[in-house]
Amino acid sequence: QVQLVESGGGLVQAGGSLRLSCAASGRTFSIPVTAWFRQAPGKEREFVAGITISWNAEQTYYVDSVKGRFTISRDNAKNTVYLQMNSLKPEDTAVYYCAARSGVPSVWRGSNFGSWGQGTQVTVSS
Repeated sequence: QVQLVESGGGLVQAGGSLRLSCAASGRTFSIPVTAWFRQAPGKEREFVAGITISWNAEQTYYVDSVKGRFTISRDNAKNTVYLQMNSLKPEDTAVYYCAARSGVPSVWRGSNFGSWGQGTQVTVSS
């Protein structure tokens, strides 16, 4: 079992930046795939970014709305995945969740992930 703990959320003005962290513990060797999802009030959970590692090669994936603004990365020594969020917009306001699984999903959707963190609130004011 893998435990995930997010941190780094907060309140920021539009155009600002935040860096979210997702620290993993437990059977971390079984989680080469980690992703960030978000859920805004009244909306469905949405995939934001994902990162996979295979044979020491990383591959990243992003939803179109965050491409060029968000960057997902990982520090394997610390078992931590980061989401650097720049040029934040009010529509980025949501609870951000970290999720993990053992293989690359065919579709980047929440139902394909079995391990989840508790979430961290990101609020972007206009």
